[in-house]
Amino acid sequence: MSKTNRNSVTVRVPAKVNLQLAVGPREADGFHNLVTVFQAISIYDDVTITKSAPGNGITISIIGDHTHGVPADATNLAVKAAQLIADDYDFVIDAHIEVNKSIPVAGGMAGGSADAAAVIVGVNELYELEMSREEMHEFGSQLGSDVPFMISGGTAIGQGRGDQLTAALSRGTYHWVLALSTVGLSTPAVYQECDRLRAGLDIAAPQTSDALMQSLLAADSKAVGQALHNDLQSAACSLRPALTLVLDVGEEYGALGSIVSGSGPTVAFLVADEDQGLDLAVALTSSGVVGSVARAYGPVHGAKVI
Repeated sequence: MSKTNRNSVTVRVPAKVNLQLAVGPREADGFHNLVTVFQAISIYDDVTITKSAPGNGITISIIGDHTHGVPADATNLAVKAAQLIADDYDFVIDAHIEVNKSIPVAGGMAGGSADAAAVIVGVNELYELEMSREEMHEFGSQLGSDVPFMISGGTAIGQGRGDQLTAALSRGTYHWVLALSTVGLSTPAVYQECDRLRAGLDIAAPQTSDALMQSLLAADSKAVGQALHNDLQSAACSLRPALTLVLDVGEEYGALGSIVSGSGPTVAFLVADEDQGLDLAVALTSSGVVGSVARAYGPVHGAKVI
């Protein structure tokens, strides 16, 4: 089949963990300036875009392990991504988007943003738009602060709302154990709780952690584990006290470090190797304090046509 009459494309896109999330004071517009260090990890959604008959518009269906609470209509970020490109390039997209979800929903792992990133990459391929990486990022940042990172993957520093990206100098492979909750946490609620806990305090502008950047450059997993930090963690634990128990189990079983990913409630544990990962996964499962457990490694590449 020649590329020009291609009817369908599938894009694989990873989840992310935040190795650092520094949250500045609440601005007048209600938002916070962020400095975050993202790492893309080996848990993926597969997004297939298939052209459909003229007049069908953009439709979406959600299948896979994590479908609960994912909208299968125009409010889904993946549909918005396709519509945004269609409007900008002034053409009509009649296509069906099928999202096969393995990334947890509302877990602080950017599942919705990942799907939007996959659609940007997929629509570019399917309709031969020949967008540059910068143009894809530009569309991504209009949809959400995590979307540009999900397009590129790897390890990167995000600033501003998190959408101004710089590649991070990182070496080595990092092994993760993820403790997943059965119920998600709302990002706005976590930020609100963060503001409540900080009320009256003088909050400095966010900065990249030098200790973390040096540890990544040195491929020193132990030092990376010690440098993991998330300013939203106390807010997530305040709203979901059981997270503290989860963090305790990881510490007890010798994780190199732990962090609530993004706004939670997923807790990411950095471990020395696959064996330690397996031990910790078993311990977390038998502890009864987590919904389910996943293992992954990073960094991996971003949204990619397969």
